[in-house]
This record gives sequence, C-alpha cells and structure tokens, in this order.
Amino acid sequence: MDWQVSRTGQIDLGGRTVRAALGKGGITDASDKREGDGATPLGRYALRRVMYRADRVDAPDTALPVRAIRPDDGWCDAPDDPAYNRPVRKPYPASHEDLWREDGLYDIILVLGHNDDPPVPGAGSAIFLHCKRGDYEPTLGCVALDPDDVRALLAQAKPGDTLTIS
Repeated sequence: MDWQVSRTGQIDLGGRTVRAALGKGGITDASDKREGDGATPLGRYALRRVMYRADRVDAPDTALPVRAIRPDDGWCDAPDDPAYNRPVRKPYPASHEDLWREDGLYDIILVLGHNDDPPVPGAGSAIFLHCKRGDYEPTLGCVALDPDDVRALLAQAKPGDTLTIS
C-alpha cells in the first residue's frame, strides 16, 4: 500500500481522513531538503521499521519490524559524520537526536526511508512518522499523527509499503 499525505496535512487511513502535522519550514522538494531546515520533503518513502517506548506504551500491532527504544538510542544528524542519518548509541561524539524523549512525540516512531540508501551528507536526517504535539503543532520536518492514528496506520502497514508526501 502507498499511504498518501497531502501538502495540507491530511492522510487517508482506510477510508477515514485524519490530520497530520508537517514541518514548520513548509514542504520542499526532496532534492532541496537540507539538514535543519524544518521542512518536510516531498517524495515516496519506504516504511522501514518501528520503534516505541515500552515503558509508556504497548508494542504496536504491525507486520513491520518493531523494537523498543532504549535510553541510549540516538539518531545522528551530523552531515560530516560516517553515521549520518543512522541510529547511534549515546553518548555519541557527533551531533545526534535523542530518541528517548520525555514529551511523548517519540513514544511510537515509524522510520521512513528518506535519504538513507546511502545517506547524502546534509540532505536531511531523521524523517519519521511519529506522535503529534498539542493541536498538531508543526514538526521539524517529520509527519506527525495522533497516537491512535499512528497505531491505525501501523496495524494496516506491511513490509514493502510506502508513504508518499505530495
């Protein structure tokens, strides 16, 4: 299945349209995406794997690979580092995002296949589908849904599925 997210922040979950938060930097062509620009890149992305906070939520029901987030999980966002746009273990010497967050945004994360085969330094990292903040406040470039909608998408998702931001 190819899940479609519109520029206006809507996604169809099996006949039910729900809201999605997108990047505070707007929407950009994937070729124009830059590290730290806060933009959500247009394009079609493979659904790679799911991570979740086992101390807060149950494992999502999905056919995708799933693993619990650990307190030392990070994601490298340093373009000049060999681990750029890859998971890392903290402490990590280069710049990285903390996946063990207190705000609940990463209680469930769906890793999207943006700039990962292989990563192009500076072309954007850590583009996830994750839980929304507040009343769908803008993200730093990710797609964010209500936690129940994240679970609904994951329950239908399977290996080989994609998410298109158009």
